Amino acid sequence: MWRIALHGTPNEARHSLAALTLGAIGVVYGDIGTSPLYAFREALAQSAADGISRGEIIGILSLALWALIIVVTLKYVLFLSRMDNNGEGGVLSLMALAKRATGGQWLIVLLLGAVGAALFYGDAIITPALSVLSAVEGLKTIHGFEGMAEPVILGVAIGILVVLFGIQSRGTAAVSVLFGPVCAVWFLVLAGLGLWHIADAPEILTAFNPGNAVAFMTSHGTTGLFVLGAVFLTVTGAEALIADMGHFGRQPIQLGWVTFVWPALTLNYLGQGALALKGLAIAHASGHTLANADWFFLMAPDALRAPLVVLATLATIIASQAVITGAYSLTHQAIALGLLPRLTIRQTSEHQIGQIYMPGVNWLLLFGVLVLVLNFRSSSAMAAAYGIAVTGTMVVTTCLSFIIAWRFWRWEPIWTGLLIAPFLSLDLFFFGANILRVTEGGWVPLLVASLMGLIILTWIKGRQAALERSSEQGIMLSDMVRALAARPPVLIEGTAIFLTQDLDVAPSALLHNLKHNKALHRQNVMLKVETQTTPYVASCDRLEIDPVAEHFMRARLRYGYMDTIDVPSDLARQEGLLSARGGTSFFVGRSVIRQSTKPILPRWMTFLYGILHRNAADPTAYFSIPPNRVIELGSQIEL
Repeated sequence: MWRIALHGTPNEARHSLAALTLGAIGVVYGDIGTSPLYAFREALAQSAADGISRGEIIGILSLALWALIIVVTLKYVLFLSRMDNNGEGGVLSLMALAKRATGGQWLIVLLLGAVGAALFYGDAIITPALSVLSAVEGLKTIHGFEGMAEPVILGVAIGILVVLFGIQSRGTAAVSVLFGPVCAVWFLVLAGLGLWHIADAPEILTAFNPGNAVAFMTSHGTTGLFVLGAVFLTVTGAEALIADMGHFGRQPIQLGWVTFVWPALTLNYLGQGALALKGLAIAHASGHTLANADWFFLMAPDALRAPLVVLATLATIIASQAVITGAYSLTHQAIALGLLPRLTIRQTSEHQIGQIYMPGVNWLLLFGVLVLVLNFRSSSAMAAAYGIAVTGTMVVTTCLSFIIAWRFWRWEPIWTGLLIAPFLSLDLFFFGANILRVTEGGWVPLLVASLMGLIILTWIKGRQAALERSSEQGIMLSDMVRALAARPPVLIEGTAIFLTQDLDVAPSALLHNLKHNKALHRQNVMLKVETQTTPYVASCDRLEIDPVAEHFMRARLRYGYMDTIDVPSDLARQEGLLSARGGTSFFVGRSVIRQSTKPILPRWMTFLYGILHRNAADPTAYFSIPPNRVIELGSQIEL
């Protein structure tokens, strides 16, 4: 991703702002920018059982326009974008900031963060499937392709998705420079198509009157709630506005939305509504009712429909890429914050920080995406599954924002509640509307989120239990030092660094080394690697050393949850810590989880934690330790 500071001369600052804004248009707004492909169509479908009326078209559009105004513009662009954690945004960044604000009393904060992260994965498998399939379905609107068989549509969509996920290991740095220009063209086309059709039915502008939205909801009862669930599709992707703040900054994201993306989306939705009104007039003139249609692609003349399908496909690929990259980034943060086990992480660019590839996440996402496409077989069937995960994440974000405004910004609770209450009420209203569609496909993201939540809960509880059991079975470091002073072992040259989670307890690897090798290094460092609630920690502030006794010292190495961990490089900054004479060895304990006769966890949780622990990535690779300097010593932990 791009990190460009806005400094220098006024001309340079303007150039940097323009470059960042263009980059944000290509990354931040991909998801919400492809919603016009299906959002208006799906909302209209919920009330089209007895034919479509003028009031329904204008009422639904009014709901969509005001959702963009309240949810995206007021809540995300103006309010939540100011709630950054040293420049970083997103649900886990907010969780880390809220943890800092509550002074460590963070059970509810941890729960909210875990739920938000779990729901994100439900969203991450639906977005690529729904967006790419909806674009490819546009082929059926091209003259001569109207009768294209469903298997062909599915085959093309699956082919695109397989290629997209298949090239992730090579990185996207080379092509990411095209994302901004392609999406800029996409939004210009959205605006142009909308303007063209608004001119044919200017009465569609009455949709800006919120009274039409209220009238629709009050007159349609339960049907109105189903429509509202579909209308929410217009604001899916709003979370990206804060999740990508660390890459582009607040100002470019706000500028891109207010001056470019929001007007383009508004014009396009109005244009689709105008086209529907025009179709309604023609249908009534011939004595027929108006059937729902693929309004987005029908906006283009026949001759331009094929290029529009190609452009839409490119836009959905870019939107899917943004979601995939977001899944890598969120997983990286979750690992650093202790919510998930270590996974293999590969840097795909030597020049751009944050360009990573996680093979495990990538192939699990692809599997989930293909299952969705093959199971639902159309974007309309899949749309019902989309809203629940996103609305749930929005509820979590709003709750975290209350904690931060109250405890971190020091706002009065009553005024904070008065500000947050309308946003939370609307989020819950949308969530309730989407819950009604659980049986139509909404169970999918709930199932994915539940599985991820179970994994997160098991990992957190399992790590705590393993640490407690290790402390119970271990020897205090101070006691061991006194015992060694009384009966000194053979000293050998060099430095031994023992990775540990508790600096007060002698690491099991140290005890095993003494037991089997009957020797002690001249310098022994008990090292704990900690993740802070800030995204980055300056190199000069990372290392803290505390001498314990002759030959022994404790060390803390602190990283931000977005930092790339390189333990040897950061230890080398401390003169004399890494031994030139005798060399430096890193001792890593490799524990095996066993069922205890007196379990402290449910047996199923111990079993699942054992699987997660066993399949976690090698700590030496995660900490960037050269394999030829690592000595692993095993132990058993009974839970």
